[in-house]
Amino acid sequence: MAVYAIGDLHLSLGSEKPMDVFPGWQGYVEKLERSWRSLVKPEDTVVVAGDVSWAMKLEDTRADFAFLEALPGKKILLKGNHDYWWCTLRKMESYLAQNHFDSISILHNNSHLVEGLALCGTRSWLFDAGEAHDEKVMNRELGRLKASLDAAGDGEKIVFLHYPPIYPNADARQVVEVLREYGVKKCYYGHLHGKSIHYAVQGEVDGIEYHLISADALGFCPYKVR
Repeated sequence: MAVYAIGDLHLSLGSEKPMDVFPGWQGYVEKLERSWRSLVKPEDTVVVAGDVSWAMKLEDTRADFAFLEALPGKKILLKGNHDYWWCTLRKMESYLAQNHFDSISILHNNSHLVEGLALCGTRSWLFDAGEAHDEKVMNRELGRLKASLDAAGDGEKIVFLHYPPIYPNADARQVVEVLREYGVKKCYYGHLHGKSIHYAVQGEVDGIEYHLISADALGFCPYKVR
């Protein structure tokens, strides 16, 4: 059994928000499905690190979630900045159960134990070089990250974020401090597209290994975590 990760699927099968208009995204749904099916087995797990669907409401995710449900493996979703359908954990879990999306679960103030790994995470928050954080939002995301890590207990913790915690000439210092506090050694993040991909910080920085997993950065192919 393996663990994979990929972010920023930006599915719009139930709405008119095609990503094909952006360079490199032509036919991306077919590319994603083809690579996913070639790699992922039914017993595997795939973490989807935010920006899952363009749907505005939870009930509008049906076509996108049906697409994910039909793919092999268990899927664990966390929130991205474009997941406007996101709501309370109880409502999302109820919706998944009612629609028999049995292979999909939510990462939100909790953690998932898979193959001895505690999969933790949250959306996190954006930063810009020279700009102050929205402290209220940042503190809320820090609380969610800590809740997820606390739920993991003593297991080996791997963190998935939507926003990058570090970037050239900038960093979300509070997020990185939490990762260090909890002994996290690997962090996977998305959000970056196009030219921004080339500036992504990857590899080990001060004892933490970072990986960019936005879909277009990966060529729409899930990345094997373990």
